[in-house]
Amino acid sequence: MSGDLFTLRMIVVSDYPQDRDLWRDAARIASVPIEMTATEMGDTCPIEGKGHLDVVVLDAEVKNWDLAIKAARAMTPRPIISVATPSSAKFEGADAVVPRPKSAEEARKLIEQYVRMRTPKRILIVDDSTTMRSIVRKILSASRYALEVSEADEGIAALKNIDRGVDIVLLDYNMPGFNGIETLTEIKRVAPQVNVVMMTSAESARLAEQAEASGAAAFLRKPFYPADIDAILDRIYT
Repeated sequence: MSGDLFTLRMIVVSDYPQDRDLWRDAARIASVPIEMTATEMGDTCPIEGKGHLDVVVLDAEVKNWDLAIKAARAMTPRPIISVATPSSAKFEGADAVVPRPKSAEEARKLIEQYVRMRTPKRILIVDDSTTMRSIVRKILSASRYALEVSEADEGIAALKNIDRGVDIVLLDYNMPGFNGIETLTEIKRVAPQVNVVMMTSAESARLAEQAEASGAAAFLRKPFYPADIDAILDRIYT
């Protein structure tokens, strides 16, 4: 996916003019075009009616931050929601708490993390069960990452899809023909840059160790949830 076709749409809500200026300056030096809105909270939530947003950054000291988070979580698709604060406090409903940047460069580094998260990733589900592929696709649709999802029903088909360009593979272990470890080994041979996540319902520490030794980026035990997917993608891309 070429970066020059990607624009990050974000809003920063802060009651401090100097912080809003800092984020605007950071947007000008980011690696991709940034559609930046930097605004104060005001009497009405500035997030409502904004249309599509990739990222919402709230300063921890704005009033009614909880209402702003609620408004952001109601958006479809849902943006990444960050709270910028000098403390380590938790904010219910936020995806992340980030340090309040002290310079445009610090803010730029945060923006680059958001770019990595929101640049569309091509993800391939490999599972011989049509039902399970449908379940995993639904789980992926709830991720805060932008994912372009395709499917394969066994290892040989997966390898053909790798040739078409894939960033991440969610690979079931128990399949006819090539099993998960055999498919993983071949994927890493022909496309070592692809991140492979092994999926299984088996309770097996040995299998997890074998998957890691064969090059898997992570190991998912079924059933899993959107937060589990996002945690793995966070490790890979942030």
